[in-house]
Amino acid sequence: MIKKLSLLAVASLALLQPALHAAEPGKPAPDFTLTDSAGKPHTLSEHKGKHVVLEWINHECPFVVKHYSSNNMQKLQKEFTDKGVVWYSICSSAPGKQGHRSAEEWAALTKEKNAAPTAVLLDEDGKVGKAYGAKTTPHMFVIDPEGLLIYAGAIDSIKSSDAADIEKADNYVRQALEASMQDKPVANPSTQAYGCSVKY
Repeated sequence: MIKKLSLLAVASLALLQPALHAAEPGKPAPDFTLTDSAGKPHTLSEHKGKHVVLEWINHECPFVVKHYSSNNMQKLQKEFTDKGVVWYSICSSAPGKQGHRSAEEWAALTKEKNAAPTAVLLDEDGKVGKAYGAKTTPHMFVIDPEGLLIYAGAIDSIKSSDAADIEKADNYVRQALEASMQDKPVANPSTQAYGCSVKY
């Protein structure tokens, strides 16, 4: 009986482990270096002094399709990169899993979607996704110029794959960036992300 209980405790701890290591708003964002679809390395800490957005992506997920087919994600990317924000779309799909593509395929797809991130970063071993606790596509993170994570969660307030809901929703990413740029506290620093599971 004691052995069974200890095995259960270990199993429960294993389930909790990813949450224990997830990045938390108000704390320094985990640093990382990833290579983009053009083969260029990018390091988070080189952007100190700038806002950074991390967007977990999988173009085969209907929730991602919602934000790209409507041009919502592209408009948001362009609006804020034009203001000096660094925007990284990150794919943590493992080889052989849904959403995984080669660097060349990512470059072509980004162009086809008319997407406007600073770069698409490839996280094939999932280390960066797990460091942030990225659970869904999309899962959004906003980092301030001091390197602190100031927002983690959903892109907006309506958890659906229907593009018609975009106009009615509160966009949490925009709200976090605008508040931080005006030296105001972020009203909702953490929300529950919605979408497809990240295919680690």
